Amino acid sequence: MSSYGVNTSFVLRGIQDVVFEERPVPELGPLDVLVEVKKTGICGSDVHYLLHGRIGDFVVEKPMVLGHESAGIVYQVGSKVKHLKPGARVAMEPGATCRLCADIEFAATPPYDGTLARYYRVPADLAYELPETLSLEDGAMMEPLAVGIHSVSTLAQVRANQVVAVFGAGPVGLLCMAVAKALGARRVIAIDIQQSRLDFAKSYAANDTFKPGPLNEGEKRMDYSRRTAQELKQSLNITDAGPDGVDVVIEASGAEVCIQTGYFLVKTGGTFVQVGMGSPEVQVPITLILVKELVVKGSFRYGPGDYALAIALAAQGKIDLKPLVTHRFKFDEAKEAFETTRNGKSADGAGVIKAIISGPE
Repeated sequence: MSSYGVNTSFVLRGIQDVVFEERPVPELGPLDVLVEVKKTGICGSDVHYLLHGRIGDFVVEKPMVLGHESAGIVYQVGSKVKHLKPGARVAMEPGATCRLCADIEFAATPPYDGTLARYYRVPADLAYELPETLSLEDGAMMEPLAVGIHSVSTLAQVRANQVVAVFGAGPVGLLCMAVAKALGARRVIAIDIQQSRLDFAKSYAANDTFKPGPLNEGEKRMDYSRRTAQELKQSLNITDAGPDGVDVVIEASGAEVCIQTGYFLVKTGGTFVQVGMGSPEVQVPITLILVKELVVKGSFRYGPGDYALAIALAAQGKIDLKPLVTHRFKFDEAKEAFETTRNGKSADGAGVIKAIISGPE
């Protein structure tokens, strides 16, 4: 293929300043593929860059194409690519390395452009061909599913018959629940402050749900978290040890009180994985962590093998991604898609779990 369409791209120029621009078509290396992007999910990090222009040390200093949860159709392949051909439907892993150092070029993380464009170049081994049973929308959902795979499978190493509690019933939290269920968890508990999210979690992958009560006037956060954990245990008949204790806590909200409550909730010898990103500094019950001899891990994006397992579980029907896609937009409606995701609901009042933007027509 030698002729290209206009590479229309959705570009962040500054805080709450986004435009459509025509960008040059990326040049291929011998081991790259050029993908015509067809479906892209909106991540919370995309919205955060739009509203704040930075996430931690990652600062938008020049115009940047947004988006990193994408799937599409291979348009062109590099001279040394043998396993993919034009026309193949692929999910794209958006973090590439040189394979010789720890540096990573991650889509829509400054200074690197993202995938909300007609074309995106990716190393061929990070373009995963989709089985016929999976749609391109499913392919776009592989990125957040891989986050769930990394935290629940790779790091927490959840196995059959365990009890898993997940704080936060947003897209990542819901996918963590789905992964835990797919891996054979006996009980999956969803914790969130929004009843509508808990209702969805119960219908999707959770066995039980819990909605924490409000902070009492004058109550310290740590005391609130300790009380909430105790109320949760009493409500759901959870013990501090043994088979009815919580083996694994996955914290997917980033809220300080959820982090604290998770430490009070998890059983002695249990595992706590932090995947949610919130305030850069929080207070934790460090003595409790020591006394319980907890395994504490941080989870950041994903790693080798996580995309492949995500595709396998979805292709085998062990994880259904379709219910999570609640809103769909055309490419020229990208601004509306971001605004809808930011508000958490569309104009008709329907709550957003995951919004998907189609590629340029």
